[in-house]
Amino acid sequence: MKTPSTIDEFLAGLSGDKRAALQKLRRAIRAAAPKASECIAYGVPSFRIDGKYFLSFGAGADHCSFYPGAEAIAKHRTLLSGYGTSKGTVRFEPKLGLPATLVKKLVKVRMGAMRPVKPRNAR
Repeated sequence: MKTPSTIDEFLAGLSGDKRAALQKLRRAIRAAAPKASECIAYGVPSFRIDGKYFLSFGAGADHCSFYPGAEAIAKHRTLLSGYGTSKGTVRFEPKLGLPATLVKKLVKVRMGAMRPVKPRNAR
């Protein structure tokens, strides 16, 4: 199978339920991070901000995954209690999806982790 070069190509190769769930996730990410650009990184749909890796998502045999990073997972562990999680991954059933409000919260944490720290002496 050819590695997709766009998110649309990636989604086209999925079953209907996974494609629908990930399209909804994609829209929620775009709404929460409108300056992020789309790409394929490591074979999965990803987003970059100012050329730096931001986050990604994908699909497994029987689930979908969202990769917002470890800090976002740790901060919202309680809200994620109904989902499978690991250090930087949220796994969810395609038919249930992830609520846009939850995606927004996870994306905002990830965005905060990417902000450059202003040096103390800077004016």
